Amino acid sequence: MIKPLISVLLPIHNAAATLPACLQSLARQTFTDYEVLAIDDGSSDESPAIIAAAAARDARIVPINAGRIGLPAALNLGLALARAPIIARMDADDVMHPTRLARQYHALQEDLALALVASRVVAFPARAVRAGLREYLRWQNRVVTPEHIAAEIYVEAPFVHPSVMFRRAVVQELGGYTDQPWPEDYELWLRMHAAGVQMQKLPDNLLAWREHPTRATRVDPRYAREAFDALRATYLAQDPRLHSGRPLVYWGAGRVTRQRARRLIEQGFSPVAWIDIDPAKIGQTIWGAPVYAPAWLERQPRPFVLVYVTNHGARDLIAGWLGEMGYQPGRDYLGVG
Repeated sequence: MIKPLISVLLPIHNAAATLPACLQSLARQTFTDYEVLAIDDGSSDESPAIIAAAAARDARIVPINAGRIGLPAALNLGLALARAPIIARMDADDVMHPTRLARQYHALQEDLALALVASRVVAFPARAVRAGLREYLRWQNRVVTPEHIAAEIYVEAPFVHPSVMFRRAVVQELGGYTDQPWPEDYELWLRMHAAGVQMQKLPDNLLAWREHPTRATRVDPRYAREAFDALRATYLAQDPRLHSGRPLVYWGAGRVTRQRARRLIEQGFSPVAWIDIDPAKIGQTIWGAPVYAPAWLERQPRPFVLVYVTNHGARDLIAGWLGEMGYQPGRDYLGVG
């Protein structure tokens, strides 16, 4: 049997309401040399029947009854069963643009140094998209180049998981998806970054990402704030930029920021100073380090700055101030979500 060029990993759990639209978007792809590994993760609704009917019409759809094993295990099962060297992720509640597979596949073929290529996304339906998600996508959709992704990898997950396509061998060599209590996609992007593999994003909306209150990122504890904070601290502690010998400074001296930064400080990365714009905090001492106004950063030699401010608008202002002082993103400072 001739192997396909792309294997689409489509985990499914009780997605009967949205699965038909997802499958229809796959059927409309201009790139047709693919297989769909439809991995049913213990659905109790009509999802298996929908997949069986679709497979009867289209031999490229491969039903896999995995039982209730959870998303990371379902994804690793798909990686093991995939016949193609290229993996495209898809979720059962999303819809892809007709040219998505073609555009991403050609991008990987044109640049063999690329291990992963994602796309910009648009969230729908509009009435369900709240301000927080709009702000996240505004940030995420502008983080496109490999350099920009590397500079902002610790802010938030730089890719929407079902928008990515990657080389199967690279991910399998890195161990596949984690079974740790962390967001499995973000952990993989951080692991790929730590391994030095190149990732980028196409500057077009090729995926419609469905927002709804039962989406895994809303209800699964692996996507809780505490899990993201622990994950970031784990990989930040390994980042060579924090082992360069430069003094370390944390931007943000508020109580919440201090508690998030504590995870990294407890691993031996104490700051020589904190930076804040609040006059009430400037001049204080926090955990043995003084709090200064931003102008202090104009001193020489330049420290390395971790910007722990979470508001995207405020972070943009801070990036502007640091740029005026000659600090370069990724080289002299990192944003931390």
